Amino acid sequence: MPQVPQTLDALAVRTWCGLALEALGRAREEIDAINVYPVADGDTGTNLYLTVESAAAAVEAVFAGYETVAAVVPTGSAPTVVTGVGLPTLADTVRAMAHGALIGARGNSGTILAQLLRGMAQVLAADGDTDGEAHGETHGEAAHTDGQALRLALRQAADSAREAVAHPVEGTVLTVAAAAAEAATGTEGDCGTVACAAYEGARAALVATPSQLAVLERAGVVDAGGRGLLAVLEALAETFTGESPGAGRVTGEIHARVHGTDGVHGTDRVDVDGACVDGRPGDDGPAFEVTYLLEADDAAVARLRARLDRLGDSLVVVGGDGLWNVHVHVDDAGAAVEAGVEAGRPYRIRITHFGLGDAHTAGAAGRPPRERAQRAVVAVVPGEGLAGLYAEAGATTVLARPGEPPASGELVEAVRRAHAREVVLLPNDADLRHTAAAAAEQARTEGVRIALIPTRSAVQGIAALAVHESERRFDEDVVAMTSAAGATRYAEVAVAERQSWTMAGICQAGDVLGLIDGDVAVIGSDITATAETVLDRMLAAGGEMVTLVLGDEAPESIAAHLEARVRESYLAVDTVVYRGGRQGALLLIGVE
Repeated sequence: MPQVPQTLDALAVRTWCGLALEALGRAREEIDAINVYPVADGDTGTNLYLTVESAAAAVEAVFAGYETVAAVVPTGSAPTVVTGVGLPTLADTVRAMAHGALIGARGNSGTILAQLLRGMAQVLAADGDTDGEAHGETHGEAAHTDGQALRLALRQAADSAREAVAHPVEGTVLTVAAAAAEAATGTEGDCGTVACAAYEGARAALVATPSQLAVLERAGVVDAGGRGLLAVLEALAETFTGESPGAGRVTGEIHARVHGTDGVHGTDRVDVDGACVDGRPGDDGPAFEVTYLLEADDAAVARLRARLDRLGDSLVVVGGDGLWNVHVHVDDAGAAVEAGVEAGRPYRIRITHFGLGDAHTAGAAGRPPRERAQRAVVAVVPGEGLAGLYAEAGATTVLARPGEPPASGELVEAVRRAHAREVVLLPNDADLRHTAAAAAEQARTEGVRIALIPTRSAVQGIAALAVHESERRFDEDVVAMTSAAGATRYAEVAVAERQSWTMAGICQAGDVLGLIDGDVAVIGSDITATAETVLDRMLAAGGEMVTLVLGDEAPESIAAHLEARVRESYLAVDTVVYRGGRQGALLLIGVE
């Protein structure tokens, strides 16, 4: 057996992350298949894998920042090679792990796992710092911790995760985490002994989850999030023992518990009919999953929790020290994003429409996790406000922040989240046409029928989405959406960042630019006046509808001014105004 550590140091954390990623990779499809709570959307295993992948990448980045040094020290006639110099500290490593999990957390279970890792990091980082000081270590030298600190870390992990969930439910990953912590607390010994005890406690709790949550018992499965946590704890035990405790015997015990052959019955049963979440049963649940990272202070987050709790369910807010990951299921996706904007700076916003076929719209018990919808729309949007608008219209959105265009992999992931047989893809940016085409090709290899409509602006996407009818034949729907987008001229008003040659002449940094169909047509000094000139030029060729999308930095009066201009100068032309949030441009204009 290869030599394994008996204390938890930076190298052990690195090993643990790698083994956890491998374990979740092996179990991903199994976990996805048993995902029936809180929503039967078949993605818990994938979400946990992506969360740990982000944590592992952050740990690798910390190690990459240090050069491994082999110092040769003469001792008589033979030199001694001193290794381990230049390694990150335990504190640096666990903080990186927690931060990576926080920013990469996906879904309900992934968000909770991120908080579990953060809770552990809070204890281990403090212990590592203290240990390093006690041994006179300098930055870059490896600190380590022992079984006692690991016991405390597991307890802090379970407690902090439970606190992060607005309405904890037994029979979930929270129950499994608490059982792991309890088992570890009652165990003396080194890290290996404690980790194995935690694994065994979690395994026993996982097997019992069907007796605590009726939807699991009816489906004949254990909790998917708890199963994922068991894989992570299995990797922790293997880190210190060199052997996997194995999860194979769980299957038989599940069958025995679910079918009552051992006579064990839970006492904290939560009856779930269809889509009961957070212990609040009901036949119908919210239509959207909204997640985002948020920069905000503690007081603002406390207010955000209360507001989101009124808006929906499955609320989990994790993090701290100014950075948070927010997850909630709501009917009003725009309101959930708006609440984040009021609390601080939300980014990496993801809005997923659950659609038909999941547990929010039909009973989940005894059915395969989430059938594919027939058709979906996936759209790239430049601001939080538009993300909410598109989501309310039923689209799955990918947020493109200024200077951060999405990669093809993000678009492919959005197509997967849409979980439909047919997908209409709206890139809403001329610069994304090749990226979107690559994503469409990848989606086709996965059996999705996909049509790419080459929308060059979000206002063209709005026009296309307005005529979308999923009941029509796919080809007819695509033709109608393409026609609507093509009939919409688009413009934007922005501020020049530097001196440049344009179609309208030379602009200086700070000039206001009016771009029509992608080319600079107007250079001005006043935002409202420039916007009016652009609008007049567009309406000179006719039009029936004007769409205005305001960015956060647009003047408050600009919408009213432009609406009045249209009303007074152009008969029978309607105007609609939307708030786009932090969308890069001051103003987007569409004319149909």
